[in-house]
Amino acid sequence: MVTQAAILLLIGVFAGSLGALLGIGGGMIIIPILSILMGLPMRYAIGASVIAVIATSSGATIAYLKDDLLNLRVAMFLEIATTIGAITGAILTGVIDGKWLEVIFGIFLVYSTYNLIQKLRGKVRVDATNVSDDKWARKLKLQGSYYDQLSMQEKYYQVTRVPGGFAMMYAAGLASGLLGIGSGVFKVIAMDTIMKMPLKPSSATSNLMMGVTAAASATVYFFNGSIHPHIAAPLAIGILIGAAIGTRLMQRIQPRLLRMIFVPILLIMGIQMILKGCGVIN
Repeated sequence: MVTQAAILLLIGVFAGSLGALLGIGGGMIIIPILSILMGLPMRYAIGASVIAVIATSSGATIAYLKDDLLNLRVAMFLEIATTIGAITGAILTGVIDGKWLEVIFGIFLVYSTYNLIQKLRGKVRVDATNVSDDKWARKLKLQGSYYDQLSMQEKYYQVTRVPGGFAMMYAAGLASGLLGIGSGVFKVIAMDTIMKMPLKPSSATSNLMMGVTAAASATVYFFNGSIHPHIAAPLAIGILIGAAIGTRLMQRIQPRLLRMIFVPILLIMGIQMILKGCGVIN
């Protein structure tokens, strides 16, 4: 039991660090480790991943608020779309075949991977300082700034394509409610790729939003017995430690390296969704 707790603690540190760094929550890292490598039933792995997302969000959000990396206006605005989408997805469960949605979202993730690779190769501009905000961003005052410790200067950025980002977040919420998947990857894509926010504020803001979304479903998993304290507790402790590490690394890492880490995760998740939707894997 002590050995298992130590292993779970280390898994939590790893998942929390990567989740806080990339804004993906850590659930997609924890579920395969717990279910495949440790042989835990899927329901317990999913229940633990919900706690993982909340813990990552809590630990990272405190640090990002202190560092002023979060864009609270963007987070609260996009969370409206995610919530509406999640409710719609829950209502449509059993009506729409989720396999088609998995294939569509998988293709979108693979395409987003291609777009990120193009950015890394310099074929797509990634300088967010040259973005002009649209009328919705001006009305809602979504533009922001953050202090970059690498360049040791305040960086100001604008936000554009707000309706597109809102639509993407609705679709992410729909997929989350219909398929029971996390939507941290889609949140980062909505802000970084569509709304042209810098990657660091996008990842930081995504961490806050994921905690809000996960907290809503945690009660359900708790009462149906999917959350076991002896699994979730050491994971949560490790994740809080990892989130603190990830948030420190965020300020000292180049955005290009962040994208290089993000690309394989995005590609693996996209291919996995396509294969699952086609019935190749369960």
